[in-house]
Amino acid sequence: MTHDLSFFALILQASLIVQLVMLLLLGFSMGSWWCIFIKWFQLRDAKKQTELFEQTFWSGTDFQQLIQKTNKPRFGAGALARICSAGFQEFNKLRAQTNAQVADVIDGSRRAMRAAYQRELDDLEAQLPFLATVGSVSPYIGLFGTVWGIMHAFRSLANVGQATLAQVAPGIAEALIATAIGLFAAIPAVIAFNRFNYDLDRLDNRFESFIAEFSNVLQRQIR
Repeated sequence: MTHDLSFFALILQASLIVQLVMLLLLGFSMGSWWCIFIKWFQLRDAKKQTELFEQTFWSGTDFQQLIQKTNKPRFGAGALARICSAGFQEFNKLRAQTNAQVADVIDGSRRAMRAAYQRELDDLEAQLPFLATVGSVSPYIGLFGTVWGIMHAFRSLANVGQATLAQVAPGIAEALIATAIGLFAAIPAVIAFNRFNYDLDRLDNRFESFIAEFSNVLQRQIR
C-alpha cells in the first residue's frame, strides 16, 4: 500500500488531537507575525520621532515654541515629546505658585516626566509578553502533539501481526509535523522579542538621559 506523505496529506491524516495542536500553533504563529509587524512599525516610528524631537530640542528652539510644536502631527505622536511636554507643563504650574521652592518645582517636574515616561514605556512594551509566550511554549505544545501522534501511531499497529517501516513511517511523520509547526511559530517570535527588547532598551536609555538633562535645563531656567 502506498501512503501519501505530502505535507498537507499528513496533516489531514493526523489524529484529531494532533490536528487541534497544529491549529493552535498556527493561530499562535499568525498572532505572533501580526504582533511583529505592528511592533516593528511602532518602534521604527518611535525612534524616528525621538531623533527628530532631540534634534529640534537641542537646536536652541524656545521652550514655548517647542511645546506648541508637540501638538503637530509629526511631533504629537512622539513619546519623548509627550514626556517633555508633561514635565514643562508641571514646571510652569508649580513655578506660578507663591513661595515655590526650586527643589519642589524641579522634583514635581521630574515626577511628571517619570509618570509620562512610564506610560509611554508601557505602550511600547505592549504585545511583547505575547511574543515571549509564543516563543517559550510553542515548542512544548508541538512536542506534545508529536508524542501524542507517535502514541496514536503505535496503538494503531497493535493489532498488526508484523509492522514494517512503510506502516510506521506515515504515523511518525504526521506526529513530527506538530514539532515542526511549533518551531516555525517559536523561532520568529524569539528573534523578534530579542530584537524589540534591544530597541526598547536603547529608547529607554534615551528617555532616561533626556529626563535628567531636561531637569538640569529647567533648574537653570528657574534661577
